[in-house]
Amino acid sequence: MVRVGIIGDGADCTDLVGTVMRLFESGATRASDANRPDYEGFLSPLVIERFGEYMNKNRKQVDEKLRDSDNWQKGIPLAAYMKGAFRHFIHWWTRHRGWCVNDPQATADIEEDICALIFNAQGYLHELLKLKGKK
Repeated sequence: MVRVGIIGDGADCTDLVGTVMRLFESGATRASDANRPDYEGFLSPLVIERFGEYMNKNRKQVDEKLRDSDNWQKGIPLAAYMKGAFRHFIHWWTRHRGWCVNDPQATADIEEDICALIFNAQGYLHELLKLKGKK
């Protein structure tokens, strides 16, 4: 095995047949992750936690029952997601500009506006991917 990088850092190395892999100090090897999505780097734990708080807060329905956390995955029309996203974007933009939101049903603050926008964007994308046959 020919080393590329410092032993133990998980850097890529190449074996005798040219397969690129990672070699760790322990001797363990794994396939290279150079071209794989880095979800840990792409996502913010602060945002994911805040979004989870927002979603949990909004699980209570008007009849006081708690909906399942994945209830939205049953399917919501794209038009409903678009209308919600646009409304929450307007609320976010209004607050960003320093103005008060006049909608009595608006979320509590700018953080919740953004969480609501993320929810609608994620739901819209989820429905598009379902249509493509990805699960």
